[in-house]
Amino acid sequence: MAMAPKNVFNNKADFKVLLPLDRFGILVGPAVPPRISAARNEPNWEKRQMATKGHRSGQDAAPATDLPWLSRYPRGVDWRMPLRVAPLYALLDDTASRHGRLVCTNFLGKTLTYSEIAHLVDRTAAGLQRLGVKKGTKVGLFLPNSPTFIVYFFAVLKAGGTIVNYNPLYTVSELSAQVKDSDTEIMVTLDLKVLFDKVDALLQSNVLARAIVCSFAPLLPPVKATLFRLFKSKNLARPLTSAARDRIVLDADVVAGSEKPVPVKIDPLKDVAVLQYTGGTTGTPKGAMLTHANVYVNVHQVGAWKTDLNEGEERVLGVLPFFHVFALTVVMNLGVAKGAEIIIMPRFSLEDALDLIAKTRPTVLPGVPTLFNALMNHPRIKSADLSSLKFCLCGGAPLPLEVKQQFEAITGCSVVEGYGLSEASPVVTTNPIDGPVKLGSIGLPLPGTTVSLRDLADPTKEVAVGEKGEICVSGPQVMLGYYKRPKDTAEQMVGEFLRTGDVARMDEEGFLFIEDRIKDLIISSGFNVYPRRVEEAIYEHPAVAEVTVIGIKDAKRGEAPKAFVKLKPGMETSTEDMFAHLQPRISKIEMPVEIEFRDELPKTMIGKLSKKELKAEEAARQRKG
Repeated sequence: MAMAPKNVFNNKADFKVLLPLDRFGILVGPAVPPRISAARNEPNWEKRQMATKGHRSGQDAAPATDLPWLSRYPRGVDWRMPLRVAPLYALLDDTASRHGRLVCTNFLGKTLTYSEIAHLVDRTAAGLQRLGVKKGTKVGLFLPNSPTFIVYFFAVLKAGGTIVNYNPLYTVSELSAQVKDSDTEIMVTLDLKVLFDKVDALLQSNVLARAIVCSFAPLLPPVKATLFRLFKSKNLARPLTSAARDRIVLDADVVAGSEKPVPVKIDPLKDVAVLQYTGGTTGTPKGAMLTHANVYVNVHQVGAWKTDLNEGEERVLGVLPFFHVFALTVVMNLGVAKGAEIIIMPRFSLEDALDLIAKTRPTVLPGVPTLFNALMNHPRIKSADLSSLKFCLCGGAPLPLEVKQQFEAITGCSVVEGYGLSEASPVVTTNPIDGPVKLGSIGLPLPGTTVSLRDLADPTKEVAVGEKGEICVSGPQVMLGYYKRPKDTAEQMVGEFLRTGDVARMDEEGFLFIEDRIKDLIISSGFNVYPRRVEEAIYEHPAVAEVTVIGIKDAKRGEAPKAFVKLKPGMETSTEDMFAHLQPRISKIEMPVEIEFRDELPKTMIGKLSKKELKAEEAARQRKG
């Protein structure tokens, strides 16, 4: 899934998708159909509903016979399936009513059942309402993966509020900007100094009105909790000694009551559940307004794709950060919808992941390319037992063919690549679970989702099958727009279609193949050069672990590719060898002018290889001459 959060980190050791933790884990109602009559007053309601039926309206109209993916749609999956909507918190309520005794969360060995989580959500929602949270109140979650994130996510929604997700690695400056832009009134965090100190700075500077501080130790199993209190107390904040203590509420006070929350009438099609901040296609952080219906439907679209996931029997390994929309949908919310045990990893390390897989036997592993790449290159991978896995879903960034093929050959587990973006809640396409497999494809549109490839010069025109065009998406998972940014919203839409900024081609059976990002396109001597094509060619070299290609200024070509390469452990090669490897694989115009070897390549919070830092380095280098 494309478009990661703005903040990035440099991976110094193992791929870590969350905050670095020590061995204690310490930081170093029923659904209703969408075609309800009340929704008919919504602007463009009929257009939106036609899109979910496989039709486009007005100048964007196309008959269903023009939807080539229908000819190869997966057996047992109906592209025209009814897409029900409901308040997003109904995912938890419905599962708790059916599977209350089943384990919902497994956090560092401590488990909570669906009934226990649902009870905590109700008490927390009632406490939030006592604090004044009502329909539309913006509540920020500044939390690592933990049961606390799940409880407050659903509690805020049940109280009528809107979730604003925050990256736990954000600086105070970045937090301040997002608090102001989103109108966040309350921030929820843990009593860990590395988190609380940032929130305290926001309070004392009057950027933030109030904060709720939750205790970390009770999340741990009893023995770990005791050891933590004895030996790790220096990592704890003392919220009530803050100069802003009069604006701090402890979680214990929030859940102190026994009353049920006052029901809040939610219109799933109009009411915003999540403000998901994204750089979009411009790089400027904007809050994508995702309604209850957007996220609820996307969960069920993804769930319908994997027909043999059995409700109440699955275990999802949660290594991706919940604040990121990919994990929010395919780990947390899909896990809840399926009554799965969510095995929460507060940090990713290769050793811990392999041990946890062996111990807990997860059946579903959502990940990103660098996760599968790291596992594939671990010396224990050939002897590791991954037989419990049914479903490895890869998103967050394009999956290199070499990584997919090698991982599957070594482990025997199929990796299914999907595609999406924050503005689409996020999943748009996925490869068929049981084939056919077309190497390099991001798959077919999900049920109710229409993908149209548009001319790069004129997005109102559709390109022919087989030609490259910008991916534009229509469907019930597409956002309402950007918060307080009507101009940006208008620029992002063409008719009822969301412009993604990604270049792809579609074959005659509707399979999509990503070529590149429009903003990453390199214009070299007047020709289009797609970095991903160069990257794929470099990945075919047996010594290469990771590669990123960017465009740099070039006196002869105007712009030319430059490759940054990380080698596999113990492997060696040279630039001469690499150029020789590339010569029969890519054209002269695609050939990098420079290949630079590095020990590590910059990545985003979810492990997506990031070009931004490399582009900035090159720009600074060229300015210096």
